[in-house]
This record gives sequence, C-alpha cells and structure tokens, in this order.
Amino acid sequence: METYDALLAAITPDAGETRTILDPATGTVVGAAPAHTVQDLEQAIAAAEAAQPAWAALGHDARSAALLRAADAVERSAEELARLLSREQGKPLNGPNARFEVGACAAWLRAAAGTALEPETVVDDGETRAELHYRPIGVVGAIGPWNWPMMITVWQIAPALRMGNAVVVKPSEHTPLSVLALAKVINEELPDGLLSVVSGGRDVGEALAGHPAIGKVMFTGSTATGKAIIKSSADTVKRLTLELGGNDAGIVLPDADPKAIAVGLFWGAFINTGQTCAALKRLYVHTDIYDAVCDELTAVAAAMPMGVGLDENNVLGPLQNKQQYDIVARLVEAARGSGARILLGGNPDANQAGHFYPATLVADIDNTNPLVAEEQFGPALPIVRYGTVDEAVTMANALDVGLGASVWSADTAEARKVAARLEAGTVWINKHGAVDPRIPFGGAKQSGYGLEFGVEGLKAQGVPQVING
Repeated sequence: METYDALLAAITPDAGETRTILDPATGTVVGAAPAHTVQDLEQAIAAAEAAQPAWAALGHDARSAALLRAADAVERSAEELARLLSREQGKPLNGPNARFEVGACAAWLRAAAGTALEPETVVDDGETRAELHYRPIGVVGAIGPWNWPMMITVWQIAPALRMGNAVVVKPSEHTPLSVLALAKVINEELPDGLLSVVSGGRDVGEALAGHPAIGKVMFTGSTATGKAIIKSSADTVKRLTLELGGNDAGIVLPDADPKAIAVGLFWGAFINTGQTCAALKRLYVHTDIYDAVCDELTAVAAAMPMGVGLDENNVLGPLQNKQQYDIVARLVEAARGSGARILLGGNPDANQAGHFYPATLVADIDNTNPLVAEEQFGPALPIVRYGTVDEAVTMANALDVGLGASVWSADTAEARKVAARLEAGTVWINKHGAVDPRIPFGGAKQSGYGLEFGVEGLKAQGVPQVING
C-alpha cells in the first residue's frame, strides 16, 4: 500500500506534454495526465508484442495466479484508488460508487482467474474425436469510458490477460488518471510491457482501433464511435466486443408493491448518478399503481444526499463533464416544455460549483418525448403510464437499442414471461443493472455485440481452434 500522494506522483509525468485534470465536483486540479501520442502508442504495442509470447507460454494456472496477486494489490491500495477515482470522476466514496468500483476491480480479477475453461470435446464417437480449444489472440486493444473507468477497464483486461494476451488500454480523456493508477497497481504483479495505458486523444484511439498488430478491440462507449470502430476494423478483420449505448426500459406490473420496489428502482436508475450504460433510463408503470410508485420513488430520491464525493455523507455526485450536464439539462427542459410533471428536481443551482444536476423524476410524460426516446445518461428518470402489458412491451421495444431491461412484479413466473418478450441483452427481475462476473453480459440491436464475463467472456478473448483427429 502507498499513500494517495505517492500513487498520484507515480503516474505524473516528469516531462513531456500533459493535460490538467479537474475535479467535476469542485473545479479544482486533481493532477496532470500525460498527453500521449500515436508514437507512444506504437511503442506500447511493440512492448506488448514482445511480452505476449512468454506470458502465453506460462499457461492458465500461472496467469491466473498473477491475476490473483494483482487483485490483492488492488485491495492493498483500495482507499487511495477510490479517493483518486472520486476526485477525477466525481462519484462519491460511499454508496455504489468509488469504493464499490474499486472492490469490483478486485472481484473481476479474481473471477477471471478462477473461471474454469477446459477444452471441449464436441465429438467422440469412436471414429472421430474433435476438441474445441481457445488460443491467445495476441495483443488486445481496450478503449474505455469515463463513467466506470476502473471497473470497465478491468472487465476488458482481466479476461484478455487470463487468456494469454497482452493489452494496450486507451482510457477516456476525461478520466485517464484513474486508469493509469489502476494499471500501475496491477503492473506490480505483471511482466513488463504486458499491460500499457496510452493516455491520448481521439487520434490515439483511432490508431489503436485500426492498428494491424491489434488482434481484437474491446470498446465501451457510444454507438456512433462503435460504428466507426467496426468500419476501421474491416481491413484487418479484427475481433470486436462492443458495449454501446443503451436506453434501458423497466416495466412495473400491476401486482408490484410500490413501497417494496422503490429503493431498487431508485438505484437501478441513479447508480453512479445515472451515468451507467445499463442503468434504468425509462420506467413504464401500470396505471393502477402509477401514482403510488411515483410517490414512493419520490420519497426515496428526496432522501439521497448529493454533493462532493469525498464527503462521506453523499451518495450522489456531479455529472462528470459539462457536455453531459448540458445534455441532461436540455432533455429535462424539453420535458418541462411539453407539459410533463416534474415530481422532484429539475432545478439546478446555477451558482453551485461543479456539474451538479439534482436527482430528477418526471411524470405524465409521453413516450415520444426526447427524455424518453434519447439516452439521458444522468440523474433524470421519465416515468410513463401504461394500460396493458402489451402496450408496455411495445413501448419498451420501440427503440433501436437493447442493452438491458427489467420487469418488476410480485409474481416471478409472470415477470419471466414478460421478460422473454423484451428485446435486450439482459432482462433483470425485480432489480436492474446487477452485473455479475459469472454471468454473460452483452447488448442487443444497436447496443453492441459480443459477450463479457464468465466462460463466454473468456472464450471471446481467444481464437477458437478445433483439433480433429
């Protein structure tokens, strides 16, 4: 374990061009990130190519042991990592936020290390024996987002490393320090050159996505950028795993208990202050319990303190950047202008430091309203009334994205029937966004393709090979 100051100093460049990173809650300086170039990327890829064969040759057991040691290292520096994450990203230390995210990094490292992956015998009839194996890809490029910068980076790198690959990471320009610090800690237990972070701009990301030495790209981010990566991958026929934009629907059936589900609904929508790809972003509630759900959800949301992340009392923080703040503000104002009813929030303090937008609930809103139809990616939840389950399912499936969805009901069997009708990669019952390192996760429609987590996530980081004979 090292102090916060020592950790920050270790990732601060001694020379070269840098970018100043500001705290989105206060506007104060967090630190200086290196402004890496395409030349730096080339050096990182060359180092990865050199380190990867020996790493692959170690085998699963040795690689898994290294990942377990890396998980221990993350836990030794957990509080320092969480503090840096809170200051750079804005999320509070408490609640399902900064400490939660760092803990998830250790958990996913352990899950990647501990998941069994044996050769699969597909035919063995006495005449033919065919086995399916998975070989390392080589060098994997990982391009991550700013909302869960540490956790999603681990989602990308842990299975890639376990499968014998080297990894070059391109973090978001908004949150490079968190990823640099995490990699510094993990690299204490890895061979030199195997895992690198290139903290550059869009030109670095584009070069990484199209580089001929990169055998696979892992990307979490916008659908528009995902489409650009698909195009750039064509010339080299790269493997891709893409987690793209979502606009997750939740359907509350008429038999649900409004009070019993209110806290779950709140955190499904407002985890990380709504800045989560698989957060609940539009809620459909049966007319029989509509008012009761609105009342209970409002009571829960009103009790959740928002403020600077280092304050132990807070569980909601700022939007990470001004661009995202402006999107949320625009969508809420469009809803207000349409005649929708603001149950809570919608009244940001223009004089407050930081990008704080209050937790906002919007009722009596049309399904075509921009706040419903567009991904707000922030602390504003539209609540749409419906009359029949068929109507709710139709509205939930109407968009061209399908990352996650949820069904809320006292009758689990009935909820599962409704869930089967929803067009989403994951449909949760009486919860939303609860990812698990053992359970495959991926999107439908324009929310991306490819699976992460569990055995399927490991397979996605390898090249399948059939040995027949």
